[in-house]
Amino acid sequence: MANAAIFLCAGSGTRMRGQVSDKVLTPLGGKPVFWHSVKAFVDSGLTEHAVIVYRDKEQQIELAKVLGDLNVEHWNIAWVCGGKERQDSVFHGLSEVSLIVDYVFIHDCARPMIRPENLQALYEAVLQDKAAVLAHRVADTIKRAAGSQRKQTRRNLRDVPRSNLWAMETPQVFHRENILEAYRRLRLDGESVTDDTAALSREGHKVTLVENTFPNPKLTTPADLPYLEFLLQQKNS
Repeated sequence: MANAAIFLCAGSGTRMRGQVSDKVLTPLGGKPVFWHSVKAFVDSGLTEHAVIVYRDKEQQIELAKVLGDLNVEHWNIAWVCGGKERQDSVFHGLSEVSLIVDYVFIHDCARPMIRPENLQALYEAVLQDKAAVLAHRVADTIKRAAGSQRKQTRRNLRDVPRSNLWAMETPQVFHRENILEAYRRLRLDGESVTDDTAALSREGHKVTLVENTFPNPKLTTPADLPYLEFLLQQKNS
């Protein structure tokens, strides 16, 4: 049985406000953010194939240098340029996955705090259920604001019960044929999704939630970097 990982690195990072040139190459604990994601997969020993979805040739060169600092000689690595939107990049990545692969992990490399034990838990779930996602319970009180005005004053607010709300993370892992067909249909229908479970759910497939008890935030704004540095120190200690 063969497994693959798709590493998504092609995001534009516009919310970093120009403070870093490339968030997946930004140093975190002395190593690029991308390095930490790949290292977790290497340490898990679960994957033999990898597809790296890059933004441009310059980024590809830098990402390849990062791989040179990791023990990935045994991996079958493919490179593919990303698309305009995340779902385009995922589809490009899925299209490059070898036909011998059974299960594929899809990971946003801006989430560098994944752990090998997360990957193992996801793998055990996907073997049984064909689709699994790393997620955490929503702790905040959530309100739905009436209307679509940009101005946020004097709005009617309604509570959204949080007992059954989950925040999606990555990796998300699927049977390769199922997720590839889901993305093919998504493109044919001209629909948009923000994560991979949504593409699969459109086809009527169920997804297993794997609760993550460790913080796994996404590097989105410059303010996230100090928090990630703190989490990394806690993890290493």
